[in-house]
Amino acid sequence: MININPKTAIFFDLDDTLFCEHDYVRSGFHAVADYLQKIDNQLDSSTLYEYMLEDWVKNGRGKIFNHLIEEFSVPVEPMNLVQVYREHTPQLSLYSDTDRVVKLLVEKDIPRGLITDGEKGVQWRKIEALGLKQRFPYIIVTDELGKDCWKPSAVPFERAKDLLRGEVQSFIYIGDNPHKDFFTAKKMGFHTIRIIRKTGDHMLTRLSPEYEADEMIESLDELTVNLD
Repeated sequence: MININPKTAIFFDLDDTLFCEHDYVRSGFHAVADYLQKIDNQLDSSTLYEYMLEDWVKNGRGKIFNHLIEEFSVPVEPMNLVQVYREHTPQLSLYSDTDRVVKLLVEKDIPRGLITDGEKGVQWRKIEALGLKQRFPYIIVTDELGKDCWKPSAVPFERAKDLLRGEVQSFIYIGDNPHKDFFTAKKMGFHTIRIIRKTGDHMLTRLSPEYEADEMIESLDELTVNLD
């Protein structure tokens, strides 16, 4: 168990830490499929959606929309579909353990925040869809600070410390991606925790110790709040 107290500020990554990023991908595919059916009612949104899912499994995300346009002879540019994908209002839900732990942190008034990479409009729509804006007093979307401020930049972690400097004694950061989540955070004095979910882009990634977190967990339920 990892103890948290009111003198500890806990910051979380978002994607694949608090919710399943693959749910966002599927939500985006639905939005694209519906958009294309509206353009051409001869197209079936369910067929388009299933095609994108299959292509994603086979080839990854990189060229899905190019393949879709070619396969179905759709008269749009790939960037039009990228825009639909990025600007859609996603249908998302938190992991069940996230919801339980966040409720506890709110109830006990534990200082808490988010540090998340990604295009700012996309990330804010995720945050809104998940109802996190009302539950996290401190939200740092790194894209708002500049592209060069995405993790592993020190800037968002320094911003987090500035927001609570003098109010807490220690900081925790919980994320899932060892390529960027822990190396800098550890250097800046954060205690780092890696959550390894059953689904995610980085669940099988293992790097050298300097890039890995101080601790690993499989559920946020492994966190406990200590008010002493």
